[in-house]
This record gives sequence, C-alpha cells and structure tokens, in this order.
Amino acid sequence: MSDVEGERSEARYSFLRHSGWQEAIQVRLAADASARRYIRVIKDDHSAILMDQPQQTETLAADTDTSPADRHRLGYNAVARLAGADCARFVAVAEHLRALGLSAPEIIAADTENGFLLLEDFGDNLYTNAIATGTDENELYGAAIDALVAIHNEPVPTTLGQIPFFDYDETALLAEIDLLTEWFLPQALGRPTHLDERNEHRSLWQATLTPVLREPRTFVHRDYHAQNLIWMPERNGVARVGMVDFQDAVSGHPAYDLISLLEDARRDVSPKLASAMTAQYLERRNDNANSEEFFSAAAVLAAQRNAKIIGIFARLAKRDGKPSYLSHLPRVWRYMEHDLKHPRLKTLKAWYERMVPHEIRIGALRDQGERR
Repeated sequence: MSDVEGERSEARYSFLRHSGWQEAIQVRLAADASARRYIRVIKDDHSAILMDQPQQTETLAADTDTSPADRHRLGYNAVARLAGADCARFVAVAEHLRALGLSAPEIIAADTENGFLLLEDFGDNLYTNAIATGTDENELYGAAIDALVAIHNEPVPTTLGQIPFFDYDETALLAEIDLLTEWFLPQALGRPTHLDERNEHRSLWQATLTPVLREPRTFVHRDYHAQNLIWMPERNGVARVGMVDFQDAVSGHPAYDLISLLEDARRDVSPKLASAMTAQYLERRNDNANSEEFFSAAAVLAAQRNAKIIGIFARLAKRDGKPSYLSHLPRVWRYMEHDLKHPRLKTLKAWYERMVPHEIRIGALRDQGERR
C-alpha cells in the first residue's frame, strides 16, 4: 500500500469512527468511470454506502458563476460544470430531490471537506439487474419517466442551499464535444487532430446548439440511465425509482435526461420502447411545448451527448487504462448516426461522414480494446 493509499485508509476509518460505524464490515463495490470509490458498510442488521472521493484526484468546480475565461483558468471541471471532488454538491442535489418526494439517498453522515459521505443503502437492484432477472421493462422505464416528469414539472432552482445551481451553457456543451476531437479522433485516425479540424467541428456545433440554448430550462440530472437507477418496488409511485450519481446536475433543456435514458450508452433500448416512453413523457408534462421543437432539440442534444460519450470512452481507454469502455462505442455510434439524420444536424452529419468514415466509427478503437 502506498503512503497516499495508507493516509486515505486512515482518513476513511476516522470518518467511520466519528460516524459510529468503525466496527462495520466493509465490502468494496464495483468502480465507476470516475475516481470515486463505493464501499458497503455493514453493522449488525444495518448497511450503508460509504462514498470515498479523494480530494487530490480532481480540481473542484468553481463555487461561483464565473466567466468562461475564468472557468478555463480553473480547469475542465469548472468549464464543463462538473462537481469534480465537491461532495457538497451531491448532498445539495440529494436534499433537493428528496424534498420533491423522490428517492435520493438520505445523507447519514458527511465530511465534505475530506470527501466522505455515508449514504442510505438502496441495495443492488439496479435497473440493469432488474431487467436481467425478469422485471418488465415497460414498468421500469415508465416509472423512470414519471420520476423525470415529477422533477421537470417543478420550477428549476437557481441555488441549492448555499450552492449555485449552474446552467448547462454553451461553454460546457462545447467543452464536452471537444473530447471527441481531443481523444477519439487521434486514436481512430492514428494522427493528431489538426487545429482547423477541431475549430470547424466546434463552429458547426456552436451554430447547431444556439437555438436549443434559447429554450426553457429544467433540472437536468445529466447521467440519467439504467446503471444509475435502482428499482425499489416496495416504495410507492415515483419513489420506486432510486437515483444516484446526480452530483453534476445542472439547469438545462428537458430533453437531455430523456435521451440519456433512452439512448443508453451501455445497453440497447428498443425503438418501440423509446417511442412509447417519449410519448408518455410529453403527455404528462405540464407545459405547452411545441412537440416538433422538442424533437429537434432532443436530436441535437442526443448527438451532443453521444459525441461527448465517444470522447470520454476513448479517454478512459487511453488515459485511464480502462479499455472495456471501448466495447460500447459501436452502440454509441449507431445512436449518433440515427441522431445525425435530423435536418438540424445536416452540416454536422457531413463533417462526421468526411472525418470519421463508417469503418472507423465501428471498428478502430474496439479492436484496440480487444487486443489489450
């Protein structure tokens, strides 16, 4: 064990001791794409989840709504509106969701300065597990849609307690699509991305996103999909849907979480199910949104999200030594190709067809992952 790991272990034990859980059995849970670690702690007949977010691994997001230039100086988390190592944001968002009657984990104990939270244990019945064991997909996704509607029918907050609730603005959205040209393209083409290629990609996206950014805002979970939802049928209504991994929540377009759920990077969602859930969402929203405009914005944001994911998965493989994420790229590119058929994305469709031919989209990085 390294000195850093030893110090972190001691800090973790100190947190558990002060929380009254020092005698608990610790069971490490599966890691996610971030530097966070999750440990189930079991004491007598009770269990909780210890979230361990090492503070030195990521720069904290900006605490105030600074200018784009200042955000760039602060680093990527501030630019992209990510919580980074800021556990206080998880606490604030959890309290907001719970106040709406939704199932976010209760905060049992918190040391946000050192990056430790002790959370209510929702169990292991992730949507992906529930589906694998025979729970009806329509029931699961219908409940997830109803939970999303319950959030979106409430006014979007401007602050969460003392913490500003950031807008998912142009600066953040463009920083995310830059991940594709920074991480995927060089690996796929076997050469650095030229500056003019990167700038053209960014300029096309900027023009495409502008109309979407003018539309009304809602609370956006930002990572609303089957591996971040936990099925709890013993609860009632929207509380049956346990929510986690929401610390990066922002104010954004209502279509974003819908497409996050229905264009899931890690599992296939059938077109029939996606169509039914979209119809359910639109039927139950308490607004008079133009459905045609909604579908246009959904196509744009779906493509933006998929471009981001392609870049992130390539980065996880190259920088973080996690090539397993490359196996999802063919699915994400299939979603992307579908999204790019929308007329709003005509110019970007041409760019991707020129820069990333079909055989590169589907095969290049996946093959690299299989060889590792």
